[in-house]
Amino acid sequence: MEEKFEKIKAIAAAELKECAAHDIDHVLRVYNLALTIAANETGVDLEVLQAAVLLHDIGGAQEANDPTGRIDHAVVGCEMAKPILESLNFSAAKIKHIQDCILSHRYRNDNEPKTIEAKILFDADKLDGIGAIGIARGYAWVGKYHAKIYKKVENIEEYARENLTEGKINGRIIDKSLHSPQLNWELKEKFLKDKLYTITAKKICGERSAYHEEFLNRLGQEISGKL
Repeated sequence: MEEKFEKIKAIAAAELKECAAHDIDHVLRVYNLALTIAANETGVDLEVLQAAVLLHDIGGAQEANDPTGRIDHAVVGCEMAKPILESLNFSAAKIKHIQDCILSHRYRNDNEPKTIEAKILFDADKLDGIGAIGIARGYAWVGKYHAKIYKKVENIEEYARENLTEGKINGRIIDKSLHSPQLNWELKEKFLKDKLYTITAKKICGERSAYHEEFLNRLGQEISGKL
């Protein structure tokens, strides 16, 4: 990683200390996944992609400390990225492109990725939330927010109306203590394969998704005393 990206990495690491689920290790896993996906695509601006990946979660602390559930770290991160990139002499066009990638990486908002770099960041970030690493991150999140180890609800739409912003399935979680990895699967992860953009990511997602679902099914049986 060349010098300017090392500087960006250091800045990101300083911002990402709220939770093991969203720390610099997460960013670096996404970085490696993004490069894997990019190797199978054409016309990728790697400078834009690398900077966008490293900065995509820098607004995370503000969202994590927001009790209303309304602050979007993608929007905050987009704003925070500009002066950082300006200080490293990125062109105005590339700064705008990187900001667009950051703004559209979030699953739970209405900003869709348009460019191949934005699509790769979206895909790579989502892949880190599924499979064995996704399960591990989910329980790190549970510990931080005193959420539930396992919780199912009879009516997922009703739960969304009560605990997600604007009552939407893809809304942001309002009271995290009422949430669980199982609910996140029902609201997000099981739909991921159809939301991804690149063929490489879809293939990886299929393998990870199968493992993730098998784990949750096993967990549910153990909790119910069946195993």
